[in-house]
Amino acid sequence: MRVVSLVPSLTEAVAVTLPGVLVGATDWCTHPADLDVTRIGGTKNPDVRAVVALRPDLVVANEEENRAPDLAALRAAGIEVLVTEVRTLPQATAELGWVLRACGAASRPRWLDEAEAAWAALAPPARRVRAVVPIWRRPWMVLGRDTFAGDLLARLGVDNVYADHAERYPRIPLDALEAVEKDVVVLPDEPYRFTADDGPEAFTAPSALVSGRHLTWYGPSLGQAPEVLRRALGER
Repeated sequence: MRVVSLVPSLTEAVAVTLPGVLVGATDWCTHPADLDVTRIGGTKNPDVRAVVALRPDLVVANEEENRAPDLAALRAAGIEVLVTEVRTLPQATAELGWVLRACGAASRPRWLDEAEAAWAALAPPARRVRAVVPIWRRPWMVLGRDTFAGDLLARLGVDNVYADHAERYPRIPLDALEAVEKDVVVLPDEPYRFTADDGPEAFTAPSALVSGRHLTWYGPSLGQAPEVLRRALGER
């Protein structure tokens, strides 16, 4: 198989499970750190001609991270494109199994079983907290309804204030984010890179800086995500 990945988390999943199968990945595909493949641009602006030139048997993509016109152009060039849709942890593990089989995996990888076990072993949270979860600023955007990150946080006892919003990633003015009732502001380091000096100062509520890879990626990082996120959420 020759596979091109347009999604960082899928890149890591395929590379770890099937070394040598990937021939192309986006500029944002940072894991594994030693991945040596052709870079084909960003998730939102891949170089379609470069992808076609790699002669892949399969391109793996995601309906949220990648643009429909790019995927249509690849299909028009005769390339098979597999598109994932992930809103919850069970969806993520099911879609990962599907993707890896399509890429040539003969069996389910151990890391995927270990990830499921890590989340299944979570003890019920001692208390639940209400959170605002910004993912961008200028303008401010937050997690809304039906998001994978929101599902992971809920399993850790963190309830997204905007989980019932009509939009999945609504733009909310800062004054409204400040006014809404909440216990904590959860600030991931991707897609916007919130840091100790960029984000917490905008809010009077306590902030928790968390790893965006462990909060938003569905791949091998899922196995460490419960402990990494719980530790970060407790340090506020």
